Amino acid sequence: MALRADAARNRAAILAAASETFAEHGPKATTEQVAQQAGVAIGTVFRHFPTKDDLLVAIMKESLERLAALADQSTLAAFFGAVVEEAVRTRMVVMALGEPRLDIGDALRGLTDSVGRLLEQAKAAGEVRSTVQVDEVMALLTAATYAAQQSSWTTDLQQRTLAVILQGLR
Repeated sequence: MALRADAARNRAAILAAASETFAEHGPKATTEQVAQQAGVAIGTVFRHFPTKDDLLVAIMKESLERLAALADQSTLAAFFGAVVEEAVRTRMVVMALGEPRLDIGDALRGLTDSVGRLLEQAKAAGEVRSTVQVDEVMALLTAATYAAQQSSWTTDLQQRTLAVILQGLR
């Protein structure tokens, strides 16, 4: 069933506010902070997302789906760079790739499938060894995004580190 227009606007505002709030405060951010940022009552947040975990799952799935769409129109090297850059700006990538307790399996599988297609294209172009597997690439992506986010990598450090990773895949 489709949401009413006002409910759809509230949901979108809540998701946008949650992304900003969790990026700023990490997973310790509260639903009250999200409601305030979205300009809605706390009850409105809970009507759309009954628990904080439901809200986290929704924003992580949205982030993973956006990254999968980016992967579908990118190269492996460009995708790595974009994901690491986003990890520095937000915590969503790191949380989505490294939070096993939340049910984001379908979205994560979608991203993994997209990365798998990028990997196959890179192999066909001779940019990556034929023995590299998608789980290795996902592990490197997870590690790079975590390190970039935790240490607030500069653009220069991001580029140099990704060059080393990509060289290792050749």
